[in-house]
Parts: sequence; C-alpha cells; structure tokens
Amino acid sequence: MKVRFGNTDLEIVMGDLTLRTEDAIVNAANEHLQHGGGVAGAIVRRGGAVIQSESDAIGHCPVGGAVITSGGALPARHVIHAVGPRWGEGDEAAKLASAVTSSLALAEARGLRSIAFPAISTGIFGYPVGEASSVMLEACVGRLRKGSSLSRVVFCLLDAPAARVFEDTLKGLKA
Repeated sequence: MKVRFGNTDLEIVMGDLTLRTEDAIVNAANEHLQHGGGVAGAIVRRGGAVIQSESDAIGHCPVGGAVITSGGALPARHVIHAVGPRWGEGDEAAKLASAVTSSLALAEARGLRSIAFPAISTGIFGYPVGEASSVMLEACVGRLRKGSSLSRVVFCLLDAPAARVFEDTLKGLKA
C-alpha cells in the first residue's frame, strides 16, 4: 500500500528490513546501542561488525532519540538507530513518536532521500503492534504533512498480520 503526503511516498511493505535499498534503514535499538537480538541482531549479522563498532563509539542514545552509523555491508548506506520504549515504562506513546520523528529529522539533516522503518518496540520491548502502528504512522504522517525533503518512507513489516495492521491504520489516516 502506498500513499502520498506532500512530496513523499509512504509505503507499507512486508519483508526483510536488512534487504531494503533505501538510503537508511531504522534499527529498533536499545539505549546502550548493543545489537544482540531481534531487528538489531539481524542488522549486525547481515551488515557486519562495523555497525556495532560504530555504535560502541557513540555509546548511548536516550529513549525517543536516534543516532546514525554506516550500513556496513547492507544494501542501505546508513542505519539510523532509534530507541523506542519498553511497554509499561510510562509515557510510551510520546517516546515512540519521538523515536520516529527523531529518525526522520536525522535522515533529513543528513540529506537522505529515503528511509525504511520496522515496527519499533514491538518485539522484545513488548509494545502491542496495533498501538505501535497508530503512534508510528501518526507521528510520521504529521511530519510529512508539514513538508519533508524525503521522497520515500517505508514501513517494512516482518509478517502479513503486522503489515495488515499498519495498512489498516494508514487507511484511517489518509482520509
């Protein structure tokens, strides 16, 4: 599913985030930027140890923030490490929205033209997919409606049920 907001195409796809060819993919990171499991582990396994080494040099990113490294051997040139909240820690929606908008702002500041997101915080951090889709897409669409230098924003979901949830959420937002 693809919808245009201003000069930016927003698309929902199903697949492997580590194979995306956008300028940057977003890693669902933890505050210490240690990439052992989930999306983060998959990114480092495919992209190489350089991603972890560059993350170690940065050292820390607060919840709701984002930092950038190279993409190593990934098709994407960059990885934006966005730290989403753990479900139940408090103020989750604001923190998740901030992780999304921080990632978009960082991509724009670096002159990137395209970015692909996973469903941040929905794995081991326990954020329900339905609620995450609403928060993430509302934050993204709100920013795109104000104007963005990005030409393409993709939400890349691992399975069909999650992709359907994101598509249904996006249908509600485009009206």
